[in-house]
Amino acid sequence: MKEVKIETTLEIYDAIEDTSQDIQNLMKEAVKARDKAYSPYSKFDVGAAILLDNGEIISGSNQENASYPSGLCAERTAIYYAGAKYPKAKMLKMALTASSQNQLTLQPIPPCGACRQAIAEYEVKQDLPIEIYFMGAKGKVVKSKSLANLLPLVFESSVL
Repeated sequence: MKEVKIETTLEIYDAIEDTSQDIQNLMKEAVKARDKAYSPYSKFDVGAAILLDNGEIISGSNQENASYPSGLCAERTAIYYAGAKYPKAKMLKMALTASSQNQLTLQPIPPCGACRQAIAEYEVKQDLPIEIYFMGAKGKVVKSKSLANLLPLVFESSVL
């Protein structure tokens, strides 16, 4: 038996104002997207914004459905739209923000497991890490230099 230790390194900023101007701008786009979320069931609004290497910013928000599995998270809404509209562009940075309609969300909210897998697909496809920044409605911002920090044992196409 061999034991393997997996470590993750994340950067934590006390507030969005402590990040670079380009990240502040990207997060503002994520907040605009969050404000367009359709979440009548969970009352949990999420927005995502992705910076592409062609300079375009693609955003998405969570869209719920009474048939719960039919809804889609903000991250996947944005990443699939980016892949469909700009299939040759590389995704450089992603900003995420989440806010409960029931209480102030101060804790940084990372992507769910399904979204991590979707982001991993594109990170592997483009052979380039995607920086991920996530926060609640306000407060601390967490930066991951790559999805691999959030999902270190990624399932990808080379195993199929």
